[in-house]
Amino acid sequence: MFGLKNREEKLREKYSSLMQEAYDLSTVNRKKSDLKRAEAEEIGRLLEQLKSTT
Repeated sequence: MFGLKNREEKLREKYSSLMQEAYDLSTVNRKKSDLKRAEAEEIGRLLEQLKSTT
């Protein structure tokens, strides 16, 4: 159980970090921003899968 919570927490941190990077890049390089957002959305899907399995 603790392993699952720890993994979820790490994924949430990664998601937040990627979303912040996407936001920061949005004014400088739209393509890189879109790529970071896509990475974050993939992490979001993983988080949803984790929620549905618990």
